[in-house]
Amino acid sequence: MWKPGIPLPPLWTAWHRRRLPSCAWAIATPSKPHSDADERLLPVRRLAKMKPIKKVKKEVKKKTKFFRNQSDTELRVKTSWRRPRGIDGRCRRKFRGCVPMPNIGYGTNKKHRHILPNGFIKFVVNNVSDLEMLIMHNRSYCAEVAHNVGAAKRKDIVQRAKELNIALTNGKARLRSQEDD
Repeated sequence: MWKPGIPLPPLWTAWHRRRLPSCAWAIATPSKPHSDADERLLPVRRLAKMKPIKKVKKEVKKKTKFFRNQSDTELRVKTSWRRPRGIDGRCRRKFRGCVPMPNIGYGTNKKHRHILPNGFIKFVVNNVSDLEMLIMHNRSYCAEVAHNVGAAKRKDIVQRAKELNIALTNGKARLRSQEDD
């Protein structure tokens, strides 16, 4: 098996690539001068897509939809939740058989709160200097470009995030290649 410092053979097959550690692609250097043909065969390591430190499988309790009291019987009462505030209301006093009311018990586990499906926590970025805060935390936070950032500044942010290896949730938004007519 390959070890750092040992030159790679000139021809590599897919079978070899699968068995080498990923660091081998960047470290491997031939010992003798080589031609352009050998250089094409020498694998080059690309910057990997940033992944979170540990992917947490988000525990979601039963997602309860809270409907407004009497929205099922009265057409003029819409279904969107409003807290009952009547002095004699059965729902406010939590009688049996009434609609469920939102309370702290329906909350998400603290470990899983604010975590996106990709495993990162979102951090809103307005300019390039905001990305500097995420250099040390690029395995737990991902950046999201704010909605009011224009296309020119957005392009700079995307480029800098790629250099710093910071994940962007909306990196392709408002970036179109323009064709000259």
